[in-house]
Amino acid sequence: MNTSLKLHGLVAAAHTPFKADGSLNASRVDAQAKLLASQGIKLAFITGSTGESSSMQLEERKEIYSAWKEASARHGVQVIAHTGSNSVWDARELAAFAQECGFVATSSLAPSYYKPATVQRLVECCAFAASGAPDLPYYYYDIPVLTGVRFNPVDFIKLAKEQIPNFAGIKFTNPDLALYQTTLNYDKNVDIPWGVDEWFTGALSVGAKGAVGSSFNFAPALYQSLIKAFEEGDVETAKDCQWKSVQMINILASKGYMGCAKALMGWLGVDLGPARLPQGNPTADQLKELRSELEAIGFFQWAMN
Repeated sequence: MNTSLKLHGLVAAAHTPFKADGSLNASRVDAQAKLLASQGIKLAFITGSTGESSSMQLEERKEIYSAWKEASARHGVQVIAHTGSNSVWDARELAAFAQECGFVATSSLAPSYYKPATVQRLVECCAFAASGAPDLPYYYYDIPVLTGVRFNPVDFIKLAKEQIPNFAGIKFTNPDLALYQTTLNYDKNVDIPWGVDEWFTGALSVGAKGAVGSSFNFAPALYQSLIKAFEEGDVETAKDCQWKSVQMINILASKGYMGCAKALMGWLGVDLGPARLPQGNPTADQLKELRSELEAIGFFQWAMN
């Protein structure tokens, strides 16, 4: 297992490309990887929430893995594969395939239909998923707003270190900064990348070293500027970057975040198609409003390098 891997800096939570009819369009993955590489991003987190994995079939997820395997080698973007599912058997099978593909880590969220009733049961679910890729670091993907599974991450770490041999860290997607700081300081050897783009400055202020985010796909330069300003002690610039992030995300969310984010990627030259049901997509009028509102905050001047 690569014990030196850390999800530091910007990790782009990649979208899954679909055709206009909602079917998979794996041929667009190469363009995604090429764009990320051109922006200095070297790590992609695939088939997670941004990747609409809960709306994908098992074989479709494998097809996307295969496409990223090729794109990773071509463009130098390493891949963390999210394998989580309501079926831990699917999660383990996907983890095994991720290891075959040469990815650098796997991750999974908690089953959310039949939810684990205790933190011990959650660790058992994660251990089962992680066992599919024993040679890769494993990250638990904690996103309680979507899974409804809420346990103290410190309690999870205590058990995971004993029961998951390849446990490496937690993708912490929860705006509770006090809990994040507590988790960071419990064990400095556990990697805890942040997962809420709108609160990134707050996470850096309590010790974050990296983050996994959907908006890093289409505004990497903004967050690179934010990190640089923070490291240089330029508080005002960091605050300004974060405010731009909040405005940008609020504009997208006001018309349906996923569909708007994918439309925005098309404007940046990478056509990823629509969001898949049950999510919706913006109307033609909403797209006009979206572009106008993004132009009003200067998005197309500061988002990309």
